[in-house]
Amino acid sequence: MRRLAVLAATTVSLLTLGIGLPAGDAVAQQKSFKEQLVGTWMLVSSHNIRSDGSKIDRSGPNPKGIVIYTGDGHFVFVNTRSDLPKLASNSRDRGTPEEYKAVVQGSLAYFGIYSVDEADKVISVLVEGSTFANMIGEPDQKRIVTSLTADELKFTNPAGASGATDLVWKRAK
Repeated sequence: MRRLAVLAATTVSLLTLGIGLPAGDAVAQQKSFKEQLVGTWMLVSSHNIRSDGSKIDRSGPNPKGIVIYTGDGHFVFVNTRSDLPKLASNSRDRGTPEEYKAVVQGSLAYFGIYSVDEADKVISVLVEGSTFANMIGEPDQKRIVTSLTADELKFTNPAGASGATDLVWKRAK
């Protein structure tokens, strides 16, 4: 009889642990919004939203881009058209006005620090350096995250230089 009681107690203990562990693991595996955001993301699409709600693709076909969020609050963003012209002179400081215009209109890079609002799923950035100097130090630069999964990030930049911009990213592998 005593053996049966010990066996029953052991079985109940193991079942309790077996049921309790998965729930504990699930809680331990849940990551904060910032933890989910950290990493390297590759651009899938970028669309500017006109005042009438229609979308235009200023990045051209197959845009190239990367955004990296570090765990210590730094970020870097680079976005270029895939059809940027090569400079005929093969020198960055000897392009034609037309070549320079195409490069400036077809690319943007900036970096700085970021913070997140966990509750509202908003990324706030402070740009410290940029190929478009008007962005540097500007307050209230927010990215409103509309979706974040392990492999995909979608956000809207409501105050981009050309109006609101919707961006879709996939996690780099």
